[in-house]
Parts: sequence; structure tokens; C-alpha cells
Amino acid sequence: MNKHVLTASLAAVALVAAPTAAVAAAPTVTATHTAAPAGADATAAAPAGADAAAPAGKRLHDRRVRVVLPGERVGVAPGWEMWLTQEGKHWSGPDGYENFRSVVDGNIDPTQPGVSLQTDGADTGILHTGLYYGTRHVGRVELTYGGSTTVRAALVELPGRPGWGAWHLTTPVYDQSGTPGVALYDRAGKLLAELPARDF
Repeated sequence: MNKHVLTASLAAVALVAAPTAAVAAAPTVTATHTAAPAGADATAAAPAGADAAAPAGKRLHDRRVRVVLPGERVGVAPGWEMWLTQEGKHWSGPDGYENFRSVVDGNIDPTQPGVSLQTDGADTGILHTGLYYGTRHVGRVELTYGGSTTVRAALVELPGRPGWGAWHLTTPVYDQSGTPGVALYDRAGKLLAELPARDF
């Protein structure tokens, strides 16, 4: 599996999720940013629908965030699972290989809004996941890919509003000559942080 790591500091964050097809392991792009407050807002996408819905009995933060227990596995695409622990976000694919992004190793600043992006895919579809952090009032995360398509992500968080959580969504296969853009908004629709799209 080829992996590319892109790290930068930028202002503002947005992200969205869209339903799509199955995904298999392939290139991984990781980008982590700490964003300063921003006043701009992006065009909101439609809700993620069934992808963002939690099963009966699950608590939701204003119906935006699915609350899960530590280690509880969430299906995020056919053959793919994600789960949270106090240490961070874990996910695995059809090959059984487990990935991890820490929230305690010093690579993110939990006092400032930010977002990260990891991408796994094959020719059947692309799975996008990441962390959001630095806010207890997350409203939505949006992903913009292919130059103009914006989708809303499903959000997952541990109990007690820890100030961070994870997002996920799938997209159809598209030209990956760069990285998609991700944005984080609060409940009032204010852009908190942004990971702009980039060309390689």
C-alpha cells in the first residue's frame, strides 16, 4: 500500500459525506491541519441520509453525531470498519490490516479546530475518513472532490463530548490527481477550519 503524508497548517475546515460503492485497500493520503477561526462559509450539501443515521437506541448530538462506546465497530463501507478509543481513530479494510490515527501523540492541537483526511480506495469506490477536533459543538464536516462535488460526512464520537471525533463517507471513483478539500463547521454553520483541495 502506497502512502503519502501531507501535513500543513491552514485556516478553517469543512467536510461532507455521500453514499457510494464498496472500497478496497489502496493508496492512503493523510493530511492534518490546525486551523484558525474563519468567517467564510461554504455551500451546504444534502444530509448523508442513511449513511449518517444511527441505529435505534444510539444517542445523537442534535441528530448530527453518532455516539459510540470505545471499541464499538461502525461499518463505514462494505468490508470496512471504524472504531474509536481514548487514544484515537482505528479503521480496517477487507484485507484485515488495521490503521490508526492518534489524538494523544502530539500531532494535533486539540485546543484549536482542525481536521484530518485519510483516503483508501480501488476501482469500485473511495473511502474517506478522518479526525475532527478542537470543538465540542461540531455541526458538520464536508468533503469537496473532483473540483466541484461537495458531500456531507457521517460523524462519530465517544460519550461525554471529548472535543474530538471521527468522520467518514464514500465517493465514486474520481480523478485523484490531488487531494480533496475538507471543511469543519459548528452548529451555527460557522466555518471553523479548512483543509483546501490540492493538486499533486
